[in-house]
Amino acid sequence: MILYIPIMANTKSAKKNIRSSARKKKHNDMWEKKYKDAKKSLSKAISAKESLKIISDKFVALQKSLDKAAKEKVIHKNKANRVKSNYARKISALALQKEERIGTKSTEATGGTKPAKPGKASIKRTENKETGKPGKRK
Repeated sequence: MILYIPIMANTKSAKKNIRSSARKKKHNDMWEKKYKDAKKSLSKAISAKESLKIISDKFVALQKSLDKAAKEKVIHKNKANRVKSNYARKISALALQKEERIGTKSTEATGGTKPAKPGKASIKRTENKETGKPGKRK
């Protein structure tokens, strides 16, 4: 049975490239681990529905680690922005849920309904008589 033996580097520069790529891999792995740990921590906080203060602190830590990883070219800057955007959306949705829960409790205690937002008129959709295309009418 013949085993596969990888060919070792022959030249001085090839040996140096192996050493430098090992250093770079270690550096990249460190930054990747940092941002992934921050991501996991924030995900757990969101799923456990912790307080918004704790979640926002963890989100700031995630943003820092993502920005630094993008700066070090470990991940692409668009990926960093996409991850930050997705988590910002999740956090704002969670904040709205908590706000609605607090709002419904306070309106139940007073016996009233939630007041309407000022300046928001309902928009009715109608057809334009001349063109027959749908349009807006207040």
